[in-house]
Amino acid sequence: MKRRTTKKVYIGNVPVGGDAPISVQSMTCTKTEDVASTVDQILRLQDAGCEIVRVAVPTREAAEAIGQIKTKIQIPLVADIHFDYRLAVEAIRQGADKIRINPGNIGAKDRVKKILTMAKKRSVPVRIGVNAGSLEKKVIKKYGGITAEGLVESVLDQLRLFQEVAFEDVVLSIKASDVVLMIEANRLLSQKVDFPLHLGVTEAGTPRSGILRSAVGIGTLLAEGIGDTLRVSLTGDPVEEVRAGHDILKSLRLRQRGLTILSCPTCGRLQTRLIAIVEEVERALSEVQKPLTIALMGCAVNGPGEAKEADIGIACGRKSALLFKKGKVIRKLKEEDIVKTLIQEVREWEE
Repeated sequence: MKRRTTKKVYIGNVPVGGDAPISVQSMTCTKTEDVASTVDQILRLQDAGCEIVRVAVPTREAAEAIGQIKTKIQIPLVADIHFDYRLAVEAIRQGADKIRINPGNIGAKDRVKKILTMAKKRSVPVRIGVNAGSLEKKVIKKYGGITAEGLVESVLDQLRLFQEVAFEDVVLSIKASDVVLMIEANRLLSQKVDFPLHLGVTEAGTPRSGILRSAVGIGTLLAEGIGDTLRVSLTGDPVEEVRAGHDILKSLRLRQRGLTILSCPTCGRLQTRLIAIVEEVERALSEVQKPLTIALMGCAVNGPGEAKEADIGIACGRKSALLFKKGKVIRKLKEEDIVKTLIQEVREWEE
C-alpha cells in the first residue's frame, strides 16, 4: 500500500511522518507525580514495544516530575496538558519530548503562543489533539452537531495560530469514540494538510471490544495510507494497548514485531486439544520480540498447507502433530510434546 506523504517530526529520537515506520504509543495510568510507579509502568511499556509514552500533567507537581522520570526511561516522553498553559511551559523546561494540547481549552491565544515560544526554543514538537467529546460549542452549533467537517475545522482553526508564529513541528490528531466519525474526519483532514497524523479511537472500551473497534478504525485508515503514529486506547493495563497496536500493524504488513500466531477456528474434525495448546504457546511466548510466524492447525484439510507457509508450524492429527520448519516436515510429535517442542524451537530460533 502507498502511504500518504507527510512532513517528518522528531519526538525525541523517534521520527514520526515522512518515511519513518508507524510508531506505537501508549499513555500511563499512574499519578505522574508518583515517579516510582510511573517509571515502573513505562519500563513495562518499553518491554512490550512502546516507542513513545504520554503522561498526564494536571498539576505543577506532575510537571516537575517529568525531569526525574526522563532520567530513568529510554523512550520519548510526552506531556498531556489541558487548561493551564503554565504546566506546558514547565513540562518543556523539565525535558518533555513533546507536548499534547487542545488549544481550544488552553484559553487566550497569547497563552498558546507562550507554549509555542518555549517549544520552538527547545525544539519540542506539539500535537494538536481534537476530540469529539470536547469539540467547541460554536463549532457544534455551526454544523448542527458533532461532524467530521466540524472536527476538521477545529483542527485547522487551531493550526492557523501555530502558523502565525511559524511553528512547524506539529502532529495532528482527531479522535472520536464513534469509529465511523473518526474515519471520516481523518480522511478529510489528510486531504487538507501534510502534517503527520496520530490515529486513535478514543474511549474505545475494554480490551475485548476496544481492540476490535480500534482495529477497525485505525486499520481502515492505515490500509488507505493514512496515519503516522497510533495509540490503541483501552480501559485496563496499557501494555495491552501496545500489543494491540503492533498486532494492527502486523496484520497490514506495516511493521513486524514479535510472534504472529495463526491458528484454525477448530471444528468437528479436531482430534487434539488445540485450543489449550494455542493458549499455552501464546502465554509462554508473549515476550518474544523478533518477528516469527507460527501456524497451529487442527486437521489435514488446511493444516499442512498453512503450516508449510509459516516459519514454524504444526498440523495436528489424532493426538499427534507434524512439525514443520520453513515448509519442511521435521518430525512427528505426540500431543503431550507439542507445546514444549514449539517453545524450544522458538527459543533456539531467538538465540
